[in-house]
Amino acid sequence: MLYGAAIMLLCMATGLAIYRWMTLPPEPEQAAFLQQSLTTEQPGAPTVQPMRLDDGRPVNLFASPDGEAGQPAAAEVEPEEQPLINDIRIEVIRRTPHPTGKRRVLIYHTHTWEAYEPTDANPYEATEKWRTKDDTHNIVCVGDALAKNLRALGLEVTHDTTDHEPPVLSTAYTRSLKTLEQYRARGETFDYYIDLHRDAYNDSMKNTNTVRMEDIDLARISVLIGKGTGSSGSAFEQKPNWQVNIVLAQRITDALNRMVENLARPVIVKTGRFNQHVSENAVLIEVGNNKNTLEQALAAMPYLARAIAGLTQ
Repeated sequence: MLYGAAIMLLCMATGLAIYRWMTLPPEPEQAAFLQQSLTTEQPGAPTVQPMRLDDGRPVNLFASPDGEAGQPAAAEVEPEEQPLINDIRIEVIRRTPHPTGKRRVLIYHTHTWEAYEPTDANPYEATEKWRTKDDTHNIVCVGDALAKNLRALGLEVTHDTTDHEPPVLSTAYTRSLKTLEQYRARGETFDYYIDLHRDAYNDSMKNTNTVRMEDIDLARISVLIGKGTGSSGSAFEQKPNWQVNIVLAQRITDALNRMVENLARPVIVKTGRFNQHVSENAVLIEVGNNKNTLEQALAAMPYLARAIAGLTQ
């Protein structure tokens, strides 16, 4: 109300001045007329008194409420909305994968270059006889097929293709153990650890090197368990709990033979450790041998995947 009345009076005074300006007498009387209009009250003109505050100060009509002329009001932003230095906080949100409930399988290869009998359909450049570093023709290719089949059955699979053979084949298990330890250092654990190999042919395998299923030759499969005792009985300080590992090996073997008779050879037990001390669910699986072909090894992978997937039931 106070500001509205003041503006109304100001407009009235301005209008009166404009009216007088429009009726100014011609020169030279104009200057005297203007001076008189600004300093002398005219008959009938309203008296305009400056608006004052309670303390006697005149009101500045061009100031924002509670502020000086041309300045914003003092309280446009509440103090608690103005961040202080210590009020700024950066929160890092880590993306933690939601548990899927799926069994996790790690497939890796201590002897990465193990390969099969070359054929016209699958020739390869040999690193040495029955070995190649070409992953499309060695045991890594078979690992890819196993991983694909396991994923199709609903398992979560990591296929590690780290090359553990160079520089010396005889120390490959030391390097593959380092790979396993790196997973554990990152906090990654698995339900099953599978070191996938191919076996070496010997005369006892003659005439029994494949089994036939639906007109397809399948490479036979062996599961190997190590005691970790060594030939002297005390080779490793940390030994596998092989009596537990062998139960898993037998379950895989039995499942394979239920699907296809004689697909799996009997479980092999040796004195080596084969890094199976990392878990009671660690096994070494040999798919065929160097007298089998890559095609025969790949043909056996759907059956091995079903045997492993069946362990969760």
